[in-house]
Amino acid sequence: MDHEVIVVDDGSNDNGETESVAKENGCRFFSYPKNLGKGGAVRFGMHHATKEIRLYTDADIPFETAAIDKIMHYLNEKEYDVVIGDRGLEESNYFNEISAKRRFGSGFFTFIVGRFITTGISDTQCGLKGFRAAVADDLFRASRVNGFTFDVELMYISLKRNYDIKKIPVSLRSQDGSSVSVLRHGFGMVMDLLRIKRNHMLGKYAKR
Repeated sequence: MDHEVIVVDDGSNDNGETESVAKENGCRFFSYPKNLGKGGAVRFGMHHATKEIRLYTDADIPFETAAIDKIMHYLNEKEYDVVIGDRGLEESNYFNEISAKRRFGSGFFTFIVGRFITTGISDTQCGLKGFRAAVADDLFRASRVNGFTFDVELMYISLKRNYDIKKIPVSLRSQDGSSVSVLRHGFGMVMDLLRIKRNHMLGKYAKR
């Protein structure tokens, strides 16, 4: 299969270690001098992607790779526009494998987002998503949030665009931990949710 793997260094100071590992494994490597946040890094990588199917996930590959095959199946054969991992599906193996603190934080944010922002999509934050190329170009051109809440923004725009979205179960394979903390990042994430609503009201997500 013709494919590419893109690694984006989000303005870290690791003396070139990430670049070295990426190139040793045949990956395309990109970096920039200033930390932008997860959303900024994923957007930067997506703008440089060239293939017809675009996926992103965290660098530690937290989910079993069988989910990638499912994403490819639903995008290629079933012609969905967007396929997302959903940790809350009955077939998923995630929340029973993480700490109670992480479970509470994820559950609280998921409830707020699913209730008030992306009705019908409760788990916006799962770090595994796939897109058809034209859809990815559209969504990442329209998106503006650089922080952890960029996933919410992507799903919000997808719903407003009436894209066909498929949710698939995922199984946790790595518990390296998340850098997101409800207490540390909670206020900023809530402010981002308000910005998303405001951007929509101001027409900033209008299709161009």
